[in-house]
Amino acid sequence: MLEIQDLAARRGYVTLFSRVSFKVEPGEALIITGANGTGKTTLLRMLAGLSHPLSGKILWRGQEVRAFDPVLRNNLTFIGHAPALKDELTAEENLMLLVKLAGETVALDALREALRVVALGARLTVPARVLSQGQRRRIGLARLALAPRPLWVLDEPVTALDPAGIALLTGMMATHLAKGGAVIAATHQALDLPAGVMRQLSFQ
Repeated sequence: MLEIQDLAARRGYVTLFSRVSFKVEPGEALIITGANGTGKTTLLRMLAGLSHPLSGKILWRGQEVRAFDPVLRNNLTFIGHAPALKDELTAEENLMLLVKLAGETVALDALREALRVVALGARLTVPARVLSQGQRRRIGLARLALAPRPLWVLDEPVTALDPAGIALLTGMMATHLAKGGAVIAATHQALDLPAGVMRQLSFQ
């Protein structure tokens, strides 16, 4: 599904990483680990088509793609480290905005059901500013529940989640993988996914 060939990145005069190569097939999860500042987020943003690598190639289904390529952007869902919510909007309004920004449409009933699935059914009309950090993160999980795209790129997806939230996330990931989707996630915490579908890339 996705292939990376000799990717390199630089921040200022510092090379964050170089010669990074891997493949991610349908039904696979690649978990990226490593200390802060080693380039995990930089790599994910490149894979999501949001920035240019210093060198190397990114191939989607065998075809090279570059930053902001609509072919790549239209086939993945990127959830960044920050929830990317507007404090004055409700949980429902924020989720609708995230869907629209991705160029998608969803029925209101389906959107509300996604929020109920992530235990925000009683918080549909509550402004995001009064939600806990974990509840704000769950809006991103609801976004995944509505995402039909085959590749999920997730940056620290378990941040601020309680054990129930982490179990919910890993369950969603396992279902996505079982349907032939793929996941690339950077995280400091272990994810309870089947060993046969999970590989690890460690940044030093």
